[in-house]
Parts: sequence; structure tokens; C-alpha cells
Amino acid sequence: MLTLPSTARVYVAAGATDMRKSFDTLAHAVRAVIGEDPLSGHWFVFCNGRHNRLKIIVWDGSGFWIFAKRLERGTFSWPEPESEKRKVELSAAELTLILNGIDVRDTEKRPWWRRPASGTA
Repeated sequence: MLTLPSTARVYVAAGATDMRKSFDTLAHAVRAVIGEDPLSGHWFVFCNGRHNRLKIIVWDGSGFWIFAKRLERGTFSWPEPESEKRKVELSAAELTLILNGIDVRDTEKRPWWRRPASGTA
């Protein structure tokens, strides 16, 4: 089970990624494909073209972690970006659903009130 800190964001790369990539080449893909800083502590998710393998890279302050998953059967429900975007931002809950085989494209998020980040109501 993966536990994401509440401050971490999850970014999914649009399109297919070569799953032979490792630490340095995935960090480069975070900059080139997703357009974010790989040292930010956010979670960056990549998937292959057949949608049966994925990798997550995250910086923990002292080094990179890579999480990898290969499905023996079936595919991941991979989100499609809007128009020309190169990334999709997900919540930690949505990433958990994808990793557990739930198609988040067929779900509807209910309107929910959240306290503003500044602490004012």
C-alpha cells in the first residue's frame, strides 16, 4: 500500500512511456514531458502503450524512489488529457483507484466543500 503525504500532488504523463527508463531518464521525462520539477516531492506516473505496466517516480529529499507495477492480465484505466495537455493531475484517491483496477473515467466526483488553503472560511 502506498501512502502519499497530503502535500504531494500526482501527475500522470499523457501518452506512452518506454518502461525501460530508470531513475535519471524518468527524472528527465518529468521535466520534458510533464513540465514539472522532479525534485518537488510530487508523484509522477508513467504508463506503457499497452497500459499494462506503470512506473511512479518520487523524490523523498535524499533520493528517488521508483515504484513499478506489471499486470499479468488486464490493463490500467489511463486518464486522457484535455486537448493538447501533456499531463493530468490526479488526487491520491484517484491514483489508488487506478492502481486497484477502477476506471476513474466512468466515475463522477460529487461536489464537496473544502476549507481554503489560506485558513479562512
